[in-house]
Amino acid sequence: MKLFFAVLLSTPLFIESQEVDAGDILFLKVQELEGEISALRSELESQAYLIDKLLNENQSKVEINNTVDTQAQVAENSFRFEGINDGQSIDEVYEQAISQLNNKNFEDAKKSFVYLADNFSDDEKIPLSLFWLGEISLLESNLEQSETFFQLLAVNHPDHWRTPLAHKKIGDILMMSGELGAAKIKYQFVVQTYPNNAASSLALQLLENME
Repeated sequence: MKLFFAVLLSTPLFIESQEVDAGDILFLKVQELEGEISALRSELESQAYLIDKLLNENQSKVEINNTVDTQAQVAENSFRFEGINDGQSIDEVYEQAISQLNNKNFEDAKKSFVYLADNFSDDEKIPLSLFWLGEISLLESNLEQSETFFQLLAVNHPDHWRTPLAHKKIGDILMMSGELGAAKIKYQFVVQTYPNNAASSLALQLLENME
């Protein structure tokens, strides 16, 4: 009988112990889940950071590539006037130089004509550029440089229609420099070589004035 009562007395304690153990397990499970959720949240944040970083890097690469492409396009457009001897480029540079000359912007016109003469090959516009370079230098009272340009025209383009006048201009420079004998010889050369050219008439008139 005593044993029976002892069992009865101990039974509630056993049930209560089971209930406490189940609560502890549930609490641990909740803590474990919270830990897993926290870990997942951290992993998601890390992945989000990496994704943002990759997107920013890709955007930077796109911007750099766009910049490079733009620079390449600008370089290509500029290169069009450096060594590519196409008619459109020659016309554009020459028209710009003539416009600057008409506006009495002699410094810029001179640069444009020099650029044209140095970078292109054209039987009409290169001789004309040399002629105008000689004229601009003459206006600037740079007689030596002016004579050089006229000489380049006369020697490199002997059949150009401006060549007779270039020879006459060289005679003018010689006269301005006080070399009257050399100037007279040059004028005589123009009269004899280009008898039907307007430059010959001008040279002949100067020869008559020198008598």
